[in-house]
Amino acid sequence: MPSVGSDLHPNPFFFCKVVSPTTGVLMTHFDCIVVGSGHAGSFLIVDKCPPGWVGGNGYFTAGAHRTVHGGLQDLLPIVSNLSSEVVDRIDMEPYTRDQFFEDIMRLGNGKADPAIVSAVVDNSRDAIQWLAQSVKVPFVFSFHRQAYEVDGRQKFWGGMVLSVEAGGKGLISAHQDALSKAGVELWFDTPCVELLRESNTIAGIVVRRNGVNIPLKTSAVILAAGGFEASSELRTRYLGPEWERAKVRGTPYNTGDGFQLARAVGARTTGDWAGCHNTAWDADAPDDAGARDVTNQYTKSGYPLGIMVNSDGARFVDEGEDFRNYTYAKFGRAILSQPGGIAFQIWDAKVIGSLRKEEYGDGIVEKTMANNIEELARELSAKGLKDSGALIRTLNEFNAAVERRQRDFPNQKWDPAVKDGLSTQSNSCHLDIPKSNWALPINQPPL
Repeated sequence: MPSVGSDLHPNPFFFCKVVSPTTGVLMTHFDCIVVGSGHAGSFLIVDKCPPGWVGGNGYFTAGAHRTVHGGLQDLLPIVSNLSSEVVDRIDMEPYTRDQFFEDIMRLGNGKADPAIVSAVVDNSRDAIQWLAQSVKVPFVFSFHRQAYEVDGRQKFWGGMVLSVEAGGKGLISAHQDALSKAGVELWFDTPCVELLRESNTIAGIVVRRNGVNIPLKTSAVILAAGGFEASSELRTRYLGPEWERAKVRGTPYNTGDGFQLARAVGARTTGDWAGCHNTAWDADAPDDAGARDVTNQYTKSGYPLGIMVNSDGARFVDEGEDFRNYTYAKFGRAILSQPGGIAFQIWDAKVIGSLRKEEYGDGIVEKTMANNIEELARELSAKGLKDSGALIRTLNEFNAAVERRQRDFPNQKWDPAVKDGLSTQSNSCHLDIPKSNWALPINQPPL
């Protein structure tokens, strides 16, 4: 998403102790004011949302954190969900500085600012340590998202091994507890409506509180007010007309206010305004805001273990191109560009048990079960599939390609914790859209 920077002050953003108002006494000068109450804005004063929506989009995440690390022994001191028996069965490779840097640059198609990326990467491990020790964020190893059991061992994959107990809910709860202990007061239902300038410097903000505009002077303002994903108008303007129908994963209060506030005082815009973070999301989820009870469980990221087809019954991405961490954001965009903006994810009994229960459990997602391909096509025709014959052909061609690959390379082993090279491409068969890894025939009921 885009960002804003300013030439008004040589060092506009810095960390300092927040002096917050005491109950009943309205103070109008602060050392620092932060606009927003998500993970990015840990020291907070004002937020336009009501208390029930505290946490911004951070609340709706899985609480996953990517950091440089030296492997299992490096991270053991900061996690809390391990016994010695479990530790002995973990395989975890280090995630190096170069890997982290290259992943960001590669996934951003080279558009990211190398200096900013270096700052993020080089300080990532210290940031995790600070969150664990000072904010008391309850980090755990992400067995449910980033590890598969292979030959009796927990094999972590994709570099990102940490998450937070209770996900985004636990993350924001830890921040709230830390703020409370520090004596910081949060003003909810208090939108920032203006940045104040004095002598070519940002000198404060104006907030609307109880229907009254109140100027607040400060030595520093930090905008942590989120993006514009909850504004259908701005999505359409910057991302394209199909984005009007995109579902909002998180808070409905991220409507681009921070960008507009900064632009109004001459801030320079930068970043990729035509790009965004977009994931496969349950078609039955609410349209305009996430559900605070379900949060990230509406994510549907099990596609590397199966296939995805559009409503015409055709595959449209290489589901095994890379680990889920590196494809889900762009595959969400690919789904939105399909007819009706929807897709079907398909697996068989061989892999259903490997799908994450928090995403695919009973009561979380609508499931269609069938004993064979033809029955599955009939069932899905009642749920938006337009061409059942095309789906049957797609699955038959996919299965035939996988089986030919297995005949040509009989010693290849399916392993979801590595890029196993088990693909649809062989000496005798090439699909127009390959599946490059984790390809198994979809033929064992139930489908």
